[in-house]
Amino acid sequence: MNKKNNKVVEVETIVVKFAGDSGDGMQLSGTQFSDTTASAGNDLATFPDYPSEIRAPQGTLAGVSGYQLQFGHTEVDTPGDQADVLIAMNPAALKQNMVWVKPGATIIIDIDNFDNKHYKKAGYIEDPIEDGTLEGYNVVKAPITSLSRATVRKMGLDPKSADRSKNQFALGIIYYLFNKNLKTGEQFLDEKFGAKPIVAKANKKVLRAGYHYAETLEALAVTYKIKKTYRLKGRFRNINGNQAAAWGLIAASEKSGRDLFLGSYPITPATEIMQELAKRKHLGVKTFQAEDEIAGINAAIGAAFAGSLAATSTSGPGLALKGEAIGLAVITELPIVIVNVQRAGPATGMPTKPEQADLLQALYGRAGESPVVVLAASSPANCFDFAFQASKIALEHMVPVILLTDGYLANGSELWKLPKMADMPEIKPRLVKDNDPDYQPYKRDPETLARSWALPGQEGLRHRIGGLEKEDVTGNVSHGPVNHEIMIGLRAKKVQKVVDVIPDQKITGKENGDLLVVGWGGTYGPLVSAVRDLKKEGKAISLAQFNYINPLPKNTKDVFKGFKKIIVCEKNSGQFAFYLRSLFQQFEFLQYNKMQGLPFMIAELKDKFNKILEDE
Repeated sequence: MNKKNNKVVEVETIVVKFAGDSGDGMQLSGTQFSDTTASAGNDLATFPDYPSEIRAPQGTLAGVSGYQLQFGHTEVDTPGDQADVLIAMNPAALKQNMVWVKPGATIIIDIDNFDNKHYKKAGYIEDPIEDGTLEGYNVVKAPITSLSRATVRKMGLDPKSADRSKNQFALGIIYYLFNKNLKTGEQFLDEKFGAKPIVAKANKKVLRAGYHYAETLEALAVTYKIKKTYRLKGRFRNINGNQAAAWGLIAASEKSGRDLFLGSYPITPATEIMQELAKRKHLGVKTFQAEDEIAGINAAIGAAFAGSLAATSTSGPGLALKGEAIGLAVITELPIVIVNVQRAGPATGMPTKPEQADLLQALYGRAGESPVVVLAASSPANCFDFAFQASKIALEHMVPVILLTDGYLANGSELWKLPKMADMPEIKPRLVKDNDPDYQPYKRDPETLARSWALPGQEGLRHRIGGLEKEDVTGNVSHGPVNHEIMIGLRAKKVQKVVDVIPDQKITGKENGDLLVVGWGGTYGPLVSAVRDLKKEGKAISLAQFNYINPLPKNTKDVFKGFKKIIVCEKNSGQFAFYLRSLFQQFEFLQYNKMQGLPFMIAELKDKFNKILEDE
């Protein structure tokens, strides 16, 4: 309750950014507050921003960790461009994030860390509090570290453990500022630190202390309230993309009747998929942490041969290492799902930053003619849907399927409506019965061109399998030139046949106009937000966001026909535009590209689109 009886202002949406050292608990605070806003019935979208260096020097720009979320009464598609409130636990966090703060925003700083030593580490020459840097902002100078220590002093915690609770003090201020229920935050801490009751108790005490401290501040004379999002009906939970992808695979396992096997090697930002699945042994999930990327996918291929729903998870460098084995899955025509959580490259690049630079690798990055189905998720929540769909296509068409997500989707979260398994589509693997007299290893279904799936040990169904070219129908080893060309054609046609079971490409907006914005994968949130804003201004603009990459939907050409200009927006140097030009040479594709390890900002997109429309 707001004890000061201060003015409460009702707002539609709010953007909050938590920023501090990588050890300051900003990710925990962001997750905790996200869960609280979700429990309160607000729609939300988040963007955790991790430093690339594991142990960057404390107090430096390289070590800044951030967590941004937008929550509101209306539909929320992005974590927001700029923050209404910034929590900066040290000068480096302030310096790194000033560009992402709205004019007049509230900036809460831990004044205990704003001294010459920390200024020097952050690269400040002058004191940012005194040199005009913060002029025009509502600055709250809170002694967060010292008050956190004082709050838990009598609990017997060592100074380091006491300091770990200071994120809760800052969070308590935020709970007060947005009239959120402390009990929800306390429940989160009880669950998080269930095995350490003293730690849970200390953090809850500091959370309340921060809340009560905020009650005394004249700088917070106005607090804010956000109504529930009434369009949300049903059971929802806050979910990130990696969790959603893992659960999509589990759902596909249940629907197909095939045990799920994941063979993987830890790699940022995909590791959480393996971690999430490793918790689900009670659902029959088998996970194997291999010694390297190659072993991970080869184990998965072995599991596919044995009849499992087989999957592997990785990021760009790992996908490169898996290339030869993907070719093996292509030639053996075994079902396998490869989840590639893209990050900024090349090589190690910026491993904690998102990018979309693996598209051409997913399409073409293998030896020989090795076509695979390629899908791309476009939100944290629909990583579930496309992991399920990737599994369904793999099992019913006997093809490897690459599912592309990225670090933005994997670590970001949003509200997800829990589906009912009864409402999920059926998955019918191409299994054959023992002693089937018509069985031939590479005899194909006339509609899908998929071969049948015979498992080891089945009576009367023994066959050879391996990396050498197969003879059409019999599956015997063949080095015949004509047969090789036939098999290459069949494998390619089989992938293209998937177009018959995927939906037509949808358009946000009218089917014709001045400008069509084209995106794919994880750029959906900012693109749809920018397009909707410009549509409200009367602009003839629409969006086509692609999730099915290979093959493209049947109506793709017709979608393009309806617009005077087309611009392809992606977080790479133009890979999807290159791909589209190779298939649709009759259209001109403009480009807007960003390779900064950051998501698109709505404002920058609107500026670009307006310039094109003005030229028109």
